Amino acid sequence: MIRLDYEIIANIIEPGAKVLDLGCGDGELLTLLREKKGCRGTGIEIDDGEVMRAIEKGVSVSHGDIGRDLDVYADKRFDYVILNESLQQIINIEKIIDEALRVGRYVIVGIPNFCHIRARIQLFFHGRVPVTKSLPYKWYNTPNLRFLSLRDFRSFCCEKGVKIEKARYLAEGQEVSLCTNLLADAGIFVLSRG
Repeated sequence: MIRLDYEIIANIIEPGAKVLDLGCGDGELLTLLREKKGCRGTGIEIDDGEVMRAIEKGVSVSHGDIGRDLDVYADKRFDYVILNESLQQIINIEKIIDEALRVGRYVIVGIPNFCHIRARIQLFFHGRVPVTKSLPYKWYNTPNLRFLSLRDFRSFCCEKGVKIEKARYLAEGQEVSLCTNLLADAGIFVLSRG
């Protein structure tokens, strides 16, 4: 079964596109894009185990840190650069978004919404950092360095002059379009220089 976020990303990307997946994990999304859309893709991943799993799937992947390894790519080398579920784990977000927009025509960003209703309820009633299906980590073992909402990300893009070409919002495995900052547990944004 294909994850909904992967399905949405695959539907956004044109057949045969050149793709760079930053924080590609085990290469599942790149494999899907290769098989479903005929994309030529490569990834960068910091976790050794995930790199090995991606290579086993036949995915072209480099072991590296996306915070330091984008300068080797020429301007507009890729049609799409993907940052799905990795942006909140990055220290210098401004630099990564800027570099991703330099090396790609479009950047697809998928982020968790740390301000959706279930997280707010847990924080309000229990007074503890929320643990939900979409945010399954405890405060002490989370890979997340940033805790942002969908509204925060849209404001960031506006402040930095980054155009949001498209936005899709997910909640409990389906798309939502109303009260997204409250109801959606994740968002997928297509960015450009505008």
